[in-house]
Amino acid sequence: MSIHRDIVPLGDMLDYGHRVIAKVTAISRIDFDADENLQLAITHLLQIIGEAAGSVSESARIAHPEIDWPKIVGMRNRIVHDYRRIDLDIVWETATLDVPHLIAALEAFMPSDPP
Repeated sequence: MSIHRDIVPLGDMLDYGHRVIAKVTAISRIDFDADENLQLAITHLLQIIGEAAGSVSESARIAHPEIDWPKIVGMRNRIVHDYRRIDLDIVWETATLDVPHLIAALEAFMPSDPP
């Protein structure tokens, strides 16, 4: 992993993952379903995470198979290119289940004091 090439997109994934968690903490699924602005915000944050994941080098992806790179990038592609068929069940599940795992995986190898 080239620290200078990958640290920015990996850091973005971590930062935006924390933003997702901040938005869904103490929010019920009923609240999420009733709040279009929250739905749009979470969807957009997941899109950014996917865009950043697409910028991570192949060597870094290979070095960290614990992260499901194709799934993350694929979600970004679905949001951007198939926006009429965004499944809010998947958005909610991703935000509440997958993003915490992504954050834990990233924090396990990201430097605590990046360059």
